[in-house]
Amino acid sequence: MKTRSEATNRKNVLGLKIDVDTYIGMKRGVPRILSVLSRFGIQATFYLSMGPDASGRAILQLLKNPRFLKKMLKTNAGRLYGMKTALYGTLLPSPMIALSFPDLVEQIVEAGHEVEFHAWDHRRWQDELHKRSDEWIEDWFEKGVSAYRKMVHQEPSSFGAPAWLIDGRVLKILGRYDFRYLSCTRAKEPFIHEISGLMEIPSNLPCLEEIGVPQGVSRILQNLKDGGIHVLPVHAEVEGGIWSKYFVEICEAVRGMDLEILSLSKIRELLLSENLPVRKYRMELLPGRSAPCAV
Repeated sequence: MKTRSEATNRKNVLGLKIDVDTYIGMKRGVPRILSVLSRFGIQATFYLSMGPDASGRAILQLLKNPRFLKKMLKTNAGRLYGMKTALYGTLLPSPMIALSFPDLVEQIVEAGHEVEFHAWDHRRWQDELHKRSDEWIEDWFEKGVSAYRKMVHQEPSSFGAPAWLIDGRVLKILGRYDFRYLSCTRAKEPFIHEISGLMEIPSNLPCLEEIGVPQGVSRILQNLKDGGIHVLPVHAEVEGGIWSKYFVEICEAVRGMDLEILSLSKIRELLLSENLPVRKYRMELLPGRSAPCAV
């Protein structure tokens, strides 16, 4: 592997953005991913959902959105998430996600990884943001950032929106916090958000569950061979679950490639010297997704 200066000068860079969306992802997926990252000496950026796991409310999407049902069948969601997860927030009470595992959060930090803010209530944001009030969004951030402070003992540097879903109200509210950069879109390259003025470091590679396996591994690795600054979105429930062997394959492959693996904050430092374009996000339905994402 090339040195950091050699790699970044040619912009052959990869960041791993690990989203933790559910209780089971935190409990089982995160330890598995930590083990893989330790094995390969890779540093990553974890975006944690702090509050309630209301995953069972996804049943409403099964009734309203045929694409969501198709995605659940394609990814074998029953094995990915388990029966209890499918009932949280409906027949079973919603357990807290990161707040239930302070020792595990500490373990992530002690291993040298970054911990950033992903969500308070991931499911409700994903399903209901468009119809919620400004006050609801403000309360969502207050609860989530307060929980983050309690767990990590510092202010979050970044926000990664659940399901890459944002709107203009969200970008304005973000200005009240000390975020230094965002990772809220699936854009092709970094940019500055027109509304907030914050740097966006997007997830520009596809998720494994969007493509399927094993073809998803080949597609991701092929994209990396083209050079550039890339961010791979990883889900604790997926790559830390029944598809963990494919995550190992990716880590094995990138270790031998002409690139440097950096945390997202290091990528931000790299980009500070560049004149990034100022852009406004738009929503687009990407292949393999059940709902539009910000791009």
